[in-house]
Amino acid sequence: MAAPVVLSVSPQQGPASGGTAVTVTGTSFTGATTVRFGTKAATSFTVNSSTQITAITPSSSVGPVNVSVTTSQGTSSQQVTFTFVAVAAPSLSTLTPSQGPTSGGTTVTLTGTNLTGATAVRFDGIAAASFTVNSATQITAVAPPHAAGAAQVTVTTSGGTSNALSFTYVAVPSLTGLVPNQGPVSGGTTVTLTGVNFSGATAVSFDGVPAASFTVNSATQITAVAPSHAAGAAQVTVTTPGGTSNPDNPQAYFYYAATPSLLSVLPLSGPTTGGTTVTLTGNDLLGATAVSFDGVAATSFTVDSATQITAVAPPHAAGIAEVTVTTPGGTSNPAGYVYLTAPALFSLIPDQGPTHGGTVVTLTGTELAATSEVRFGSTPTSFTVVSPTQVTAVVPTGPDGPVTVTATTPAGTSNALTYTRVSGPSI
Repeated sequence: MAAPVVLSVSPQQGPASGGTAVTVTGTSFTGATTVRFGTKAATSFTVNSSTQITAITPSSSVGPVNVSVTTSQGTSSQQVTFTFVAVAAPSLSTLTPSQGPTSGGTTVTLTGTNLTGATAVRFDGIAAASFTVNSATQITAVAPPHAAGAAQVTVTTSGGTSNALSFTYVAVPSLTGLVPNQGPVSGGTTVTLTGVNFSGATAVSFDGVPAASFTVNSATQITAVAPSHAAGAAQVTVTTPGGTSNPDNPQAYFYYAATPSLLSVLPLSGPTTGGTTVTLTGNDLLGATAVSFDGVAATSFTVDSATQITAVAPPHAAGIAEVTVTTPGGTSNPAGYVYLTAPALFSLIPDQGPTHGGTVVTLTGTELAATSEVRFGSTPTSFTVVSPTQVTAVVPTGPDGPVTVTATTPAGTSNALTYTRVSGPSI
């Protein structure tokens, strides 16, 4: 058999610290007993075939050395060199982010120089859960679990171990109290949150809805402004780089509806028989569960908006009734609505006059104070309310003969009395 022959090596250089896997190509490698880089034997080698060997370089001084292979037939004599080069130690400049939870799992981007070939990333000596060398200036590493506090992060390559940068492990926040623990659905209540590990809080949420604003007063106190929310309980949480508070035992903040208020009722009056459609205006009327007239439920009602309800007045005795609206937030202030008895006419003075009109007639009766119309037959005419029992009206022009006279108020139309127009004498 022939002595081995070395034709080439790949790669042709590597760090002086050794550890480079080098492919040696040539002939007659079967049964190789030694592979040398200069005078030093390879750390290990594998004969892949009679023409190829994979060898791991030993440590060496900087510079070129001859690569040789020895078999039972001798040692190769060809001058094929591998150059050992000095490798600069890695250096770290930044960590982003620079903090995360004690449970680990934070993806941290390390930037620096000479990071190629990194063999380890450590957090206080604990190996990163995983890491990827993105380039000579960047590594992405996943932080391992660690106790709360600062951990020194380093990168190791064949050139050595880098300087250390600090990564802060943050404990999960815990929320223990809310004062006050309730407020209106409109939000705006300033709530003081107490607990631990609040430093660096990035969010305060009410059922997942961000607080309108918040201020971290200390590691144990946050002041937050409650957002608007539907009535009921809302779970309050604090989020920091250490995680989200109380996932299994959250603190509850209770939203209640604001007390409704009434500003006006239109029309202001109606008949004792009920049935008048009344428009109520005010504030915080959404969710109304009742509309009452002196405690008597409206025949029906519709919530048109937060500021308006349309209700049908129920029957009620004559007089003033207090109208209220009830919602989950409470019962409103009362607004006055007047129940009126239908008007009644007793007499007309005079009860006759000329056909050309203009005669002033005094109508006497009851419940006339709110008179809104006086008619002679189907013709409305001008009138003046003198008192609750008396109205004066101007007779309109019309044909001779009798005509009915009525008075109308919000409570209805009166009985009819007869007025007779008389033609004047003809010549």
